[in-house]
Amino acid sequence: MKYVMLVGDGMGDVPIPELDGRTPLAAARTPAMDRLAAEGELLLVRTVPEGFPPGSDVANLSLLGYEPQECYTGRAPLEAASMGVAIGPGELAFRCNLVTVEYHPDGRITMLDYSAGHISTGESGRLIRAIGERCGTPSVRFHAGISYRHLMVLRGEAPAVETVPPHDHMDRDVTVFHRRYMENGTLRTVMECSRRVLADHPVNRERIRRGLRPANSIWLWGEGASPAMTPLARRYGIRGSLVSAVDLLKGIGVCSGLSVPRVDGATGYLDTNYEGKVAAALAGLEQGDFVLLHVEAPDEAGHQGNLADKVRAIEDFDSRIVAPMVRALEERGEPFRLVVTMDHYTPLSRRTHEAWPVPMLLYDSRGVAKKSGRPYTEEEVRQAVAENGLDLASGALFFDRFIRGGKEERHG
Repeated sequence: MKYVMLVGDGMGDVPIPELDGRTPLAAARTPAMDRLAAEGELLLVRTVPEGFPPGSDVANLSLLGYEPQECYTGRAPLEAASMGVAIGPGELAFRCNLVTVEYHPDGRITMLDYSAGHISTGESGRLIRAIGERCGTPSVRFHAGISYRHLMVLRGEAPAVETVPPHDHMDRDVTVFHRRYMENGTLRTVMECSRRVLADHPVNRERIRRGLRPANSIWLWGEGASPAMTPLARRYGIRGSLVSAVDLLKGIGVCSGLSVPRVDGATGYLDTNYEGKVAAALAGLEQGDFVLLHVEAPDEAGHQGNLADKVRAIEDFDSRIVAPMVRALEERGEPFRLVVTMDHYTPLSRRTHEAWPVPMLLYDSRGVAKKSGRPYTEEEVRQAVAENGLDLASGALFFDRFIRGGKEERHG
């Protein structure tokens, strides 16, 4: 038995007037997902426990069967695990975004772009290295990641500062948050130093010349110490891989004992290497029995508030991830259980995450007792659950059912 989870990050949304009251998922052409939904089960799953922020860290831990209450320490240490950055005793990892902010004459600060215009990895690497050389100390070090996503590791006493994700505050005044950061001596020194480095760096001068947004500030958030997680092999007796372009997801894979293959051209956006990700997932299933394949593009489109890109991202997920994965699995002839879902909603109107229960389809190649007969949309799943579905308390409970259900005898 093979177990496959296909995650379209942030696919969920609310009805949109421009789509005649449909969601992007309902409006998109998704024949592969619709077939699987019609021939499988439809469920609602709570991936974000009450009291937790609706981040991809918490939600994807839940999808892999972990209770965030027991193992979650923060987003950044998971990304550090992916990057091979060791977080020692007495150290904290921070996510360090390169962002674009507007500094107003009256002292106000507006968050214009949490990604500095999706700055390239080459450009951002030069900026982070420059910040590390000028602003790093024996207790503060920087590590370059992908695009706008980087790390800062701090040794010593944890700052008593409530950090916030920049993508939750697009086009909003962030002055009050910035002032809180600046009240801590260590963070103030780092942020002031990095601002000077970025202000006149050749990378930013060239971006401005080309009409692109400069990375004129860093933004620290998601801090935490190294987590302790029991590998999936020990918990369920399964071995496998996690395929993603995003350091956070890859870090979750590392911490859960999964292999994390490198996929050239995997960007975490619309231009990602879909075919390479499918090939990596299928290769992983030759050696193991589980794979989680994650696609970031719908979430990024949601944060940008770009309707056309979100619909395109969902259609690409269906035609270039779901369809070829199912086709290859069917050709191999081995029984499989497959989930298509999202980790959380990222509504275009809000441009940030929501913790609502996520619609999920569960397909078993051996057949199911009762097929849903419905397409895969948010509303269809809600209706199916209202009629005869199962609203699970947590993603962890669902994962347990997903794996254990594959070990049952099935006829149909």
